[in-house]
Amino acid sequence: MKKIILSLMALVTVSAAYAQFGGRGQGNPTVPSVTENVTEDFKPALNNQSGHQYPMVNSQRMVRAQISAPNATSVGLDIDGKIYSMTKNENGVWTGTSAPQDEGFHYYQLNIDGASVPDPGSLYYYGASRWGSGIEVPSGDQDFWQVKNVPQGTMNEVYYWSSVTEAMRHCYIYFPNEYYTNTTKKFPVLYLMHGMGENEHGWAEQGHTAQIMDNLIAEKKAVPFIIVIDCLDARAAQPAQPAAPQGGQRQGGFGGFGGGFGMGGAFQDVLIKDIIPMVEKNYRVIADPQHRAMAGLSMGGMTTHSVTLANPTTFAYVGMFSGGTFNTGELENNDDFKKTNKVLFMSCGGKENMGVMEAAENLKKIGINATGYISEGTAHEWHTWRRSLYQFVQLCFK
Repeated sequence: MKKIILSLMALVTVSAAYAQFGGRGQGNPTVPSVTENVTEDFKPALNNQSGHQYPMVNSQRMVRAQISAPNATSVGLDIDGKIYSMTKNENGVWTGTSAPQDEGFHYYQLNIDGASVPDPGSLYYYGASRWGSGIEVPSGDQDFWQVKNVPQGTMNEVYYWSSVTEAMRHCYIYFPNEYYTNTTKKFPVLYLMHGMGENEHGWAEQGHTAQIMDNLIAEKKAVPFIIVIDCLDARAAQPAQPAAPQGGQRQGGFGGFGGGFGMGGAFQDVLIKDIIPMVEKNYRVIADPQHRAMAGLSMGGMTTHSVTLANPTTFAYVGMFSGGTFNTGELENNDDFKKTNKVLFMSCGGKENMGVMEAAENLKKIGINATGYISEGTAHEWHTWRRSLYQFVQLCFK
């Protein structure tokens, strides 16, 4: 029964993830560009490429894109599961406007004569299993992830050898400013995971992890600690296999639960056998469970759930962002988890329905220090997860 529940959770999360990623150009309905009741106060998006005016966002949170494609016969703005038709002027420039979007970050792309391509006006991000466009729809609380004149930490790219995959792997490691100014101090560590269709670039870039931490540390709302951001795609090294029979096809599994969807099933082994030992060998960290945390969004939250249950004495702080919940049946008699855990944090967007507040209240009744958080007005998207990280890290290592 437990495996069935996890599979259903995975399907729900996958569906929500694809809705949020949008911009895939496959099966998205084509609708007319919005032309009525549009407030013409559009401004260039916060994350446009230098010198580009488009894409734009107005005060109604509508997105407007523009591209020169004089030989195209149809162009659409593909965002949030819909393709908004764009119109061409006499100079071959196509323009189109979407309906209002939720505040926060959205993946999108352009559909030109049936081909889905990135918008050359935006910066590129990895999501929906490809590099593509993203747009920031301004929010009233975006100040918490802005770059400010505070002591700056660093987001470092690190390559390491994995004994599990028998290959070099890549991760990001955030070091707070104090790591460099206090060279005798050791620090706690958070292992932070991305969602399906994304990779380790997500939290470092569209997640704005370094900015969130730098600002919270400067405000003394969070203690300084290290954050390791790795990739869930991990496949254990296998002996060479004979070629499949001509016309045949090997079978795959479901996502991070055994193959398929671009995620291998060996991440737990990589984390426990390779990543944590690498970090604790090479950096000034406090190498005990009370100074380790693990968290993730969507599939990363589900992975956090499975890893921390399987290793109940390894992490004292656990966070699941739009990744479902723990239930009392899993933890009521799990003495190792209850003895080790200091904080269990579960969150989701206000437009999601994951029962995080009820789950937190039920877990408190069995002695778990559980916290539920709802990001109002957002769904399965990056602003939900930025807000979740902002809340979670204030609870860690105190």
